[in-house]
Amino acid sequence: MKFTQRLALSYARTKFSLLSAISKRNAARKALDLFCTPQSRRNKAPSKIFDEAEKLQFQLEGLLIRGYRWKHPKNKRLLIVHGFESSITNFDHFISPLVAKGYEVLAFDAPGHGLSGGTKITAPLFAKMLTTIHEKYGPVQSFITHSFGGLAISLALEQLPHDETYKVVLMAPATESETAIDQFFQLLHLNGEVRKEFDKLITELGGHPAEWYSIRRAVKNIKAQILWLHDEDDLQTPLGDALKVKNDNLPNLNFVITKGLGHSRIYRDPEIAKKIIDFL
Repeated sequence: MKFTQRLALSYARTKFSLLSAISKRNAARKALDLFCTPQSRRNKAPSKIFDEAEKLQFQLEGLLIRGYRWKHPKNKRLLIVHGFESSITNFDHFISPLVAKGYEVLAFDAPGHGLSGGTKITAPLFAKMLTTIHEKYGPVQSFITHSFGGLAISLALEQLPHDETYKVVLMAPATESETAIDQFFQLLHLNGEVRKEFDKLITELGGHPAEWYSIRRAVKNIKAQILWLHDEDDLQTPLGDALKVKNDNLPNLNFVITKGLGHSRIYRDPEIAKKIIDFL
């Protein structure tokens, strides 16, 4: 961790310690706001493949969502879904192989990410973005997702009509929201009383408790064929959560466990990319 990052973290911990002493509810509100706010926006220059795409945009709850489409129209459509503090530009290496396989490819930046508007992202908003894309530009029958995008597509597919011909790739998915919240609270040294208020806010705002935002729960309602790729050394989305899903032995899930790729290198690895293209 860089010095500036350590300094910012120390400041945040002190700030929340003071807020907690005054009002647990207000501290929880500020914590939830921070939890939903990406701390960096990936705006790397897109590769040349993006010059070949049709530029798309639409409004979602007052936010401008921007994306791309390749080889429209085709009968088979696939949507690429990035993770937290990421962007669709990180997944450019998938586009040419997918086009070669006969797919119409769609890719959008989520709210608060890349070229899309807003500063915050929540699981319900992310899922709503995906259902909107499906309705406006679909139907979309296949999905490649990473991290938070995996949770979002799982929530979206619970709402969308689909069948066993649909295919979903989950790379290092954010399996349990409670795990992400636990990590967040440990990082900021927030206490249990603030956590109680935090959990209440999630229920009030989204209509469901934090544990409902779970791929393990949602996947039992998904008919699609799923390829789940997870690394033993993933510190952001721990393998332990994924193994609980694996042990449920659902017939439509195929797991690939890797070693040494961590949370982000897994989607850049050429062998992983080949497995994904072959699956699709």
